[in-house]
Amino acid sequence: MKLIGFNFTKISVDKIGKVTKDLKIDTSINIDSIDEVKNEMIKSKDTFLNLKFNYKINYKPEIALIELSGNLAISVDSKLGKDILKDWKNKKINDETRIILFNAILKKSNVKALQLEEEMNLPLHFQLPSIKPKKE
Repeated sequence: MKLIGFNFTKISVDKIGKVTKDLKIDTSINIDSIDEVKNEMIKSKDTFLNLKFNYKINYKPEIALIELSGNLAISVDSKLGKDILKDWKNKKINDETRIILFNAILKKSNVKALQLEEEMNLPLHFQLPSIKPKKE
């Protein structure tokens, strides 16, 4: 499976309230659609798929919501492509494929989310690595 394209179609941040002690941050990823892309100009045995996704970071209780939507274009061998499209008719994705797709979405979306959190003065939705003194 090869990632051949990625773009955002929606970038939204709504800061509703102030950060409180009981802050809870939930994240979710949804695949909205998977479609085969056919192009007469490209001669390949691979199948090209376009996935529409939605990634949300919800700061609770009613503090903020970050929403990123976009497209992920991938190239897969024709058998896997047929299997993905067949499973998608029932809105399913096998675990191995879902993990690869979600990791690709997270890799790009988390970078954008960190930038938005910094600009909106929101806590980061995951902890960045830090250096701590050695315990003796």
